[in-house]
Amino acid sequence: MEPQDKIEVFHGCVIQHGSYNDRIYLIKLASELSNTTPLALIQLAKERGYSKIFAKILDRYVEMFLNAGFQQEAMIPAFYSGDDDALFLGFYLTEERAVEANPLQLEEFLKLALQKKADQQTRRLEQGLVLRSCGPSDATALAQLYQQIFPSYPFPIHDPKYILETMQSHVDYFGIESNGQLIAASSAEMDLQASSVEMTDFATLPERRGHGFAQLLLAEMERAMQLKGVVTAYTIARALSPGMNITFSKAGYQFGGRLKNNTNISGHIESMNVWHKALG
Repeated sequence: MEPQDKIEVFHGCVIQHGSYNDRIYLIKLASELSNTTPLALIQLAKERGYSKIFAKILDRYVEMFLNAGFQQEAMIPAFYSGDDDALFLGFYLTEERAVEANPLQLEEFLKLALQKKADQQTRRLEQGLVLRSCGPSDATALAQLYQQIFPSYPFPIHDPKYILETMQSHVDYFGIESNGQLIAASSAEMDLQASSVEMTDFATLPERRGHGFAQLLLAEMERAMQLKGVVTAYTIARALSPGMNITFSKAGYQFGGRLKNNTNISGHIESMNVWHKALG
C-alpha cells in the first residue's frame, strides 16, 4: 500500500498534502482566515515540490485567493448551511499539471451525462439483494471491496482502520449485499456544521455492474441525509467515468465545474467533475 498524504492544521486551516496526490488540498478554512494564507500555501507547495494547490473556500474570500494567482474551477451554491457559496480553486506550479491531456474526451463525456438529465427512471433492488447502512463490523469488507476496485485513491479507504475511524466521526457507509457478500458500496462524508455532504466512494464489483447499484445507493444516502437535516449534497466524480457522471445527472445534480488534473485515483492523476444538489 502506497503512503498516503497527511492531514494537518496549517495557518488554522485543515489541509491534506503529500506526494501521493502531488498537491495541497485546502479542506477547511480557519475560523479567522489570515490574508497571508494563500501565499503561505504557495510557499509550502514550492518547498515540497508539489505541482498543484486545490482549495475549497467560502465565496467571500475569493478575491484574496485570486489576487495570489489562484483560478476558479468549480462552484457549489449555498454550500455552507444553505447560505454561502463554496468555490473550488486551483493553483498550478507546473505547466504539465495545468494542461489536460484529453479535454475533448472529457467534454464529450460531460455532454453525454448532461443529455441524460431528463432520464430519471426509478431503479428497483433485485430480489435477494439487501441495501443497508454499514457498521464497524463491515470495515474490513469495505476495505477489501475498495482494494479490488481502485488501484489508487486520494484517501486511504483500502485501510479498515481508516474506514473505522471515519465511520466513528463523520462518514456514513452504505452497501449492497448478496448472500452475505458486499458487492457494492458508497459513503456519505458529512460536514454537519456546514450542513453539506459529499456523496463518494462508489464501488461495484466488476461482475455485478450494469444493475444501477450506484443509483440505488445514492437515493438511499439522500434519504438518510435528509433525515439528518443536511441541506446540500455534492460529489467530486472522475471526469473520465461516464457512468458516475450519468448517475448524478440522472439524480438531478447540477454540474458545477471541472477540477483539472486533481486527484490520484485508479492508478494516476485525473480530472474530476463537481456535481451538486439541494436536499432541503
